[in-house]
Amino acid sequence: MISLRYHVISIAAVFLALAVGVVLGSSTLSRSLLSGLSNDNDELVRQVHDLETQRNGQNARLADADSFATQVGPMAVRGQLTQRTVVLVTTADADPADRDALKQLLTDAGGRVTGEVQLTDDFGNPEKADQLKDIVTRLLPAGVQLPTASDPGTLAGGLLGPLLLISKTDNKPQASAAETAAAFAGLTDGGFVKASQGIQPAQLAVVLTGGAAKGDGAGDRAATIARFATQVDRSGAGAVLAGSDGSADGTGSVGVVRADTAATSILSTVDNVSSPAGRVVTVLALREQLEGGSGRYGSAGNAQGPAPGAPAE
Repeated sequence: MISLRYHVISIAAVFLALAVGVVLGSSTLSRSLLSGLSNDNDELVRQVHDLETQRNGQNARLADADSFATQVGPMAVRGQLTQRTVVLVTTADADPADRDALKQLLTDAGGRVTGEVQLTDDFGNPEKADQLKDIVTRLLPAGVQLPTASDPGTLAGGLLGPLLLISKTDNKPQASAAETAAAFAGLTDGGFVKASQGIQPAQLAVVLTGGAAKGDGAGDRAATIARFATQVDRSGAGAVLAGSDGSADGTGSVGVVRADTAATSILSTVDNVSSPAGRVVTVLALREQLEGGSGRYGSAGNAQGPAPGAPAE
């Protein structure tokens, strides 16, 4: 007769066998899984190594290209701006190194920088827009007419353009020295600009800005600079808006201009001024402005080509 104890021992043996089977099966599965993971890891390591090699090679080629552009830049622009004058306008986020290098290249091209104006953070601040517009309308020189647009960038360009650029029709200043001094004093006291001493109006203007706009109101700030530069261009023989990497996207002032066909028909833009090649292109774009042309240059997807006269990519 089979006892209860026999049943208990039999059931226990079955469960023990199942447990041993699970352990043995999982051990085999674990070894297989670990082997597969190890192979995948080795492949990923090889891919990372290949990508690092490619990146290092690209960085080396870019460094060589920058070095080459730095060396040949003065020769490439020589004589392009002989006896021409240029005023330099910088935004608060413009890189001082870009400014200094561009000034040197303008001199290498035979041009003369007549002064510098820095637009402060408040210039593009939407919360300061009404104050900026009020100063512009109060300090407008006699004989200068503001554009019909009501945005602060266009209105500020309508004031500063005639102060910064000589007339393209007779090459004469568009405001008296006293009117110019009063306007700059008012804008400086309002916290909107910082102007160099003894600034004089020029034939051409470069508006030098940074990359993609960031933070609250970034779009409004970019639009203000874009419209300002466009209106400055209308005030004289020509202007170029030059920005660094990222300036041509939707949050950068270069990108805002390029999205406006009316603006791109007159104002030239460069999206890679932080590179030696981009600074050379900025000078060449100024020359093109003198000849009545305009273009979108640089390395961004919405550029028409790398430089004036170069085939479109």
